[in-house]
Amino acid sequence: MFRESGNKTSTNQVTLRVPIATANTNWIIRHKPKAKARFRVFCFPYAGAGASVFNNWDSIVPAGVEICSIQLPGRETRQRETPLTRIFPLIDALYEVLEPYLELPYSIYGHSMGALLGFEMARQCRRQERPLPVSLLLSGCRAPQLRDPHRPMHQLSEPEFIAKLRKMDGTPEDVLHNRELMDLLLPVLRADFAVCETYKYLPEPPLPCAIAAIGGMEDPRATRDELAAWREQTSGSFNLRMLPGNHFFFRNAGALFLRFVSQRLEEDLRRAFAI
Repeated sequence: MFRESGNKTSTNQVTLRVPIATANTNWIIRHKPKAKARFRVFCFPYAGAGASVFNNWDSIVPAGVEICSIQLPGRETRQRETPLTRIFPLIDALYEVLEPYLELPYSIYGHSMGALLGFEMARQCRRQERPLPVSLLLSGCRAPQLRDPHRPMHQLSEPEFIAKLRKMDGTPEDVLHNRELMDLLLPVLRADFAVCETYKYLPEPPLPCAIAAIGGMEDPRATRDELAAWREQTSGSFNLRMLPGNHFFFRNAGALFLRFVSQRLEEDLRRAFAI
């Protein structure tokens, strides 16, 4: 399988300024490390977001479950690093960091870009013959084998790009109007959209782990049919749940969403330990 190198340069790809897979690089944030953890959940954030979006998840997961939030280059504690713009160099780097954490049973959650990263991470674990997740919980993301019907955003002019962000309703207006904040956020958002918009799906056999797809009823970027197509990516069980709201439905239906996640993780624990 051909993969683009993270060291290439082009008009569409940013070269890294710092190493991305070193021991002192903080890819995994464990807000409440659990010495007696029996199970882990690797949480992948959406475009432009950092690990802090999962700060409150420790309070909703079953006992013995440890939340491991993924901190990608370019945001929050890694703000000085240049974000990657292609998915497979990012997956390669992430795998090297996550591999030592796979000694416990685990599941993966991701929203939008994070769902795509989580899916490809599971496939990378299979290629490397490492333990697979008990389940994938994937929200706000069309199935990867489907064509993206939307015009690419990552190369738009700044006014066009900001207009698209406003339409997606994911960035607060006070942030969109704050020049200093947008100077920090725009390069990360462009890089993350490039990750998704340059992604090329490579057919592989379905994963054996369970998949749950979650979406917003008013989300034009991940419709019910597009979410239902995730069924093709698993030979195990599949579940689709639609909640009120748009692409960021978890802000409007937060209690429902977190309750669903908690219930799914309870099921994953039973699967992992045959309880």
